[in-house]
Amino acid sequence: MSVYRIAANQHRTTRILDVKTENPTVKTFIFEDKHCAIAEPGQFLMFWIPGVDEIPLSILDARKNGEVMVVVKKVGEATEALHSKKVGELVGIRGPFGNSFTIKNGKILMVGGGTGIAPLLFLAKKLKSKTAKLVFVTGAKTKEELMFIDELDELCGKGNVVATTEDGSYGVKGLATTPLESLLAKERFDMVYACGPERMMLKVFDLTEKHRIAIEVSLERLMRCAIGLCGSCVVGKYRVCTDGPVFTASQLKEAKSEFGVSKRDFSGKRISLE
Repeated sequence: MSVYRIAANQHRTTRILDVKTENPTVKTFIFEDKHCAIAEPGQFLMFWIPGVDEIPLSILDARKNGEVMVVVKKVGEATEALHSKKVGELVGIRGPFGNSFTIKNGKILMVGGGTGIAPLLFLAKKLKSKTAKLVFVTGAKTKEELMFIDELDELCGKGNVVATTEDGSYGVKGLATTPLESLLAKERFDMVYACGPERMMLKVFDLTEKHRIAIEVSLERLMRCAIGLCGSCVVGKYRVCTDGPVFTASQLKEAKSEFGVSKRDFSGKRISLE
């Protein structure tokens, strides 16, 4: 294990600097950590809630001043406990872990579902600095669950942001994948990046295969150790925490028996994603 990975895996404590409510179930937490502050888009960290649990979180932003931002949806005991945390309270950090998105220039399509928008927004900021042209499709169940629309409009330009809601309360009615077929049919993209529910990313992957466009996706799996030891995050022959979380089309093809099909629960048993 490299010196960098050893340092990243060391447990540190830090205090919450700020908490922002994004919607009824999602909050952004800001803290300082010199290791995670040099993270690249796509990498993740392990966030420890004292007395409760440690959970993996994608990095929303990492700044030169040492500040790091993560987006947290309230979905269980650990995230509910984290949502109750206030500014100044102590939390634990390990990371950053995993690989990052490849930085490409040209015309870029980004597809984010739910909190999967977090690493893509981080990536969009990097790509914008490289003068890439960005088109962003973001999806949520309802209008109030959509996040960072104003920031996306500023980064990509209003005409280049397509929002979808499952109930039709804002933008295109349907899933984030709903407008993709027509987008890919009428425009040629140099790269597609996706993050969100895995069934959604499977659909995006299938469309990029059809249109012969390169793609990278960020996978989410149950992660306990983050250093490739426990095997809980395995997909095909890959360990998401160390081989990913960002995967290319060729890697997804190798893991096609599990990608978008199943994942492992706490006991290691495969459970269906359908």
